[in-house]
Amino acid sequence: MGQVRGLRAELAGFVADVFASVPRQDQREKGECYLGGLMLDGGRKSVEAMASRLPDGNGQNLQQFVSASTWDPVPVRRRIAERLLSRVEPLAWAIDDVSSPKDGRMSVAVAHQYCGALGKQANCQVAVSVHAVSDIASCPIGWRLFLPDEWDTDAYRRARTRIPDAVRHREKWRLALDVLDEAATRRMRPPAVVADAGHGNNALFRAGLADRGLPFVVAIRSGTAVRPAAATPLTPVWAGTGCRPAAGYREPVVSAADLVGGIGRAAFSEVTWRRGSRGAMRSRFLRLRVRPAGKAVRRPTREAALAERGSWDGVLPEAGLLVEWPERAEHPTDYRLFDLPGRTSTTEVVRLAKIRWRIEHDYREMKHALGLDHFEGRSWAGWHHHVTLVTAAHAFLTEQRLSPKVPVPA
Repeated sequence: MGQVRGLRAELAGFVADVFASVPRQDQREKGECYLGGLMLDGGRKSVEAMASRLPDGNGQNLQQFVSASTWDPVPVRRRIAERLLSRVEPLAWAIDDVSSPKDGRMSVAVAHQYCGALGKQANCQVAVSVHAVSDIASCPIGWRLFLPDEWDTDAYRRARTRIPDAVRHREKWRLALDVLDEAATRRMRPPAVVADAGHGNNALFRAGLADRGLPFVVAIRSGTAVRPAAATPLTPVWAGTGCRPAAGYREPVVSAADLVGGIGRAAFSEVTWRRGSRGAMRSRFLRLRVRPAGKAVRRPTREAALAERGSWDGVLPEAGLLVEWPERAEHPTDYRLFDLPGRTSTTEVVRLAKIRWRIEHDYREMKHALGLDHFEGRSWAGWHHHVTLVTAAHAFLTEQRLSPKVPVPA
């Protein structure tokens, strides 16, 4: 990051563009100063720590700029996305959660909940993010801070952290769809959506993607209920009295793991999807057609059919199932459902399934090098300002890496 000192002209031009919506010049100058602090070598990226390392740093001014200033972060993030999308040339948009452990109760949206950073239940903040990703770079499209339901009725903490009245608890999968819908209003559409099992196992989330006509590859758990694609619902003969019997499948559902277990290892084939730093990335995969099942799938499918046609024939929608069984593993390790054009090759399905590695790589940079989770403020506005500034710093470094003229460390 030390090379950033030699990129002041480039940084100034970047700030002038992405912060053009910020009305005051002094705020734009503080934004450039804050970005410089995030990108400089050093440990913690709290305001005071950055100010001490910056030649023109003023801790009080930076604290006011990020925590209390009224500039709107949304158009800044929009401009960053517009600027980076064509340069990243994404294969997909990846949906993910990011968590930040926190002490105490007064940081905005903090609660005792699952913390991915620690791998257990802990006191933390959780945000949902959507990133445009390719094999060489990524760009955040949008962020949503997850507000646990306990905050809906906690008037004291809401007032202290200045949460807008209209902001209420909303499930993470709905927040992810909100980001996609907002992007659509700006004519930004993902070539495909990828997500981990935290989102992918949710049938309502998958239905939301399907309703929007968005191709997807999402991880699911091995116990997810499915039926073979060839399964057909039957309608019992009506006896002439009472309600007409509903169409339904007569065979019991099976888990994805049981379905694959009945097929066996011999059906899996080796696929190479890209070259990594240690050579070709390859594993063994099986591609099937299935019908995801269970009440969470059946209910919205039935409701949609009744609303559209006034009746439902009982047929559950099809999806692709991609299963990975590495050569030396005793059992399959990963399961994914996908809905992609029929002409999509298995290699391309696998490549999309694996593309989330880029987000994990870039999250490490945003957290450890750019201080994504180092912010010590507590307000709603402060969190959104800080995340936007980290997004800008990451975008600037991404642009420099994609430029052949400027060597910036990975």
